[in-house]
Amino acid sequence: RFGEETLDPINQVRGDTKEGYYIGDEVDVQHMDPKRLKGPNVWPTPSSCSMTDEKCRLFRDTMERYRGEAIRVCMELVRYFAISLTSANGSNPHLFDEYFTEPSTFIRLLHYSAEESAPSEGVYACGAHSDYGMLTLLLTDNNPGLQIQTKDGIWVDVPPKKGAFVVNIGDMFERWTNGLFKSTIHRVITPKGAKERYSVPFFFEPNFDALVECLDSCCNKDNPAKYPPITAGQHLLNMYASTHADFTASS
Repeated sequence: RFGEETLDPINQVRGDTKEGYYIGDEVDVQHMDPKRLKGPNVWPTPSSCSMTDEKCRLFRDTMERYRGEAIRVCMELVRYFAISLTSANGSNPHLFDEYFTEPSTFIRLLHYSAEESAPSEGVYACGAHSDYGMLTLLLTDNNPGLQIQTKDGIWVDVPPKKGAFVVNIGDMFERWTNGLFKSTIHRVITPKGAKERYSVPFFFEPNFDALVECLDSCCNKDNPAKYPPITAGQHLLNMYASTHADFTASS
């Protein structure tokens, strides 16, 4: 629902002017575990929406195939990033593989209203935040609004580009690399006269129990670890609890 998520509670007077449909890893009722964010998805049916049964099946099939391809792309990206992290033993493209044997993944189908943002009044289409996991693949429509923050604190527009993904580095990769790779701070500002906007972020997270702690190659006595170790799942639960009005780990 609109306003359910408040990603920048310090600067926002109300929730984001967007609504979303969430699709997680498909787990049947017998094996569901809400405390680990695992359970069956709520798929559309003819009784719950205006689509026919055939279109509902096509929607689910499309989303599941998209998830599979997105996982493949993200694992390739993770391995390219791993190659860049050299150590005394050289580079290892499979450095992170053990942490992604059962990755947590989430597709969000986001719909932004045409309401004009007013940052000076605390009204944002999407408040400033970083993504919580490893990587995000973001697919957008042709409408403007996405901005990223530079290291100098300047907000820069990210123009939509047909046929391309925006790739965000997330908090867990920043933790693993001790800040060598920065989690991308971003927001959405709906300009005056804009149309409704749609985007599809795909969040790629490590295994729920993966321990995220600074890599040996990214710290030393002169550059100690900046972040305490934490499991990927606990970090996700902490962040969801702080930004979603309706979230509890058992819901």
